[in-house]
Amino acid sequence: MTDNKITVLVPGRMHPRVLERLAQAFDLLQTPVGFEMQLTDEQRARIRGVATTNKMPADWIDQLPNAEVIANFGVGYDGVDARHAATKGVLVTNTPDVLNDEVADTTIGLLLNTIRRLPLAETYLREGRWEKEGPFPLTPLSLKNRHVGLLGLGRIGLEIAKRLEPFKVKLSYHTRTPRKDVSYTYASSAVELAKSVDTLISIIPATPETHKIINAEVLAALGPNGVFINVGRGTSVDEEALETALRQGTIAAAGLDVFYDEPKIPAGFFDLPTLCMLPHVASASVPTRNDMADLVVDNLIKWFSEKQLLTAVPETPVTT
Repeated sequence: MTDNKITVLVPGRMHPRVLERLAQAFDLLQTPVGFEMQLTDEQRARIRGVATTNKMPADWIDQLPNAEVIANFGVGYDGVDARHAATKGVLVTNTPDVLNDEVADTTIGLLLNTIRRLPLAETYLREGRWEKEGPFPLTPLSLKNRHVGLLGLGRIGLEIAKRLEPFKVKLSYHTRTPRKDVSYTYASSAVELAKSVDTLISIIPATPETHKIINAEVLAALGPNGVFINVGRGTSVDEEALETALRQGTIAAAGLDVFYDEPKIPAGFFDLPTLCMLPHVASASVPTRNDMADLVVDNLIKWFSEKQLLTAVPETPVTT
């Protein structure tokens, strides 16, 4: 323990920049993966802050009687029980905005890769097949004249929509309540959105309401020319229904950056030529992850120096 420094717990893995900066400003206590809460009573008592990568359930929060703030590395914080934290007077922060552009850019790349089969085309070239067998086959799909539906139109969803506008596609969306600041067509449900579009991009968070919301009904509504893209949370997709829809031609193609039980991928996904997959890399660039890391630490510094937060989540607003 470092004298006169506030103790901050890091349970398990964390971005190295977070660890470096925390060690400069606080008494850093990091525990191993799988043994995150193996702490002495003395350690539990002196922990006042936590920096986590989306893992802080209620029973962990209960073990830290003097914790004041939990800083989450990531915009999604479904693994942090923010509602329970609120009942304990513990504040929670996340890292919005700094990753919006990166995720939106990756979404456009994943959409193009999925529709035009660009990864397969590169593999075709690298295997020497262009020279031996001739040109890569024409792709059956194109982005031209598509109608794109955004399931979720928050900060990242808006950035995706702005990037899609120059592609001259029609845009629709579904959120819990219609937005008054956009001209895109509103759909009343995920099914209604899928019925009205031929391309569906999911950017929704993980909540009980969104669990497996992309199901057989939604995929059938999307139709045989349909393309599904997910850059939100893997838990929003019924993966068995998606595999069936791709194998049976219920939809034409899908692109996934997130999965239900990461990093485990359903075995049936690997031989689907109409499925483009990425290992959850939408925000995974050095500049963006550094910005996220800085926001985690800056929230902790601001709280313990000024009793203010930069990005408190809605469940635990700072009141003055």
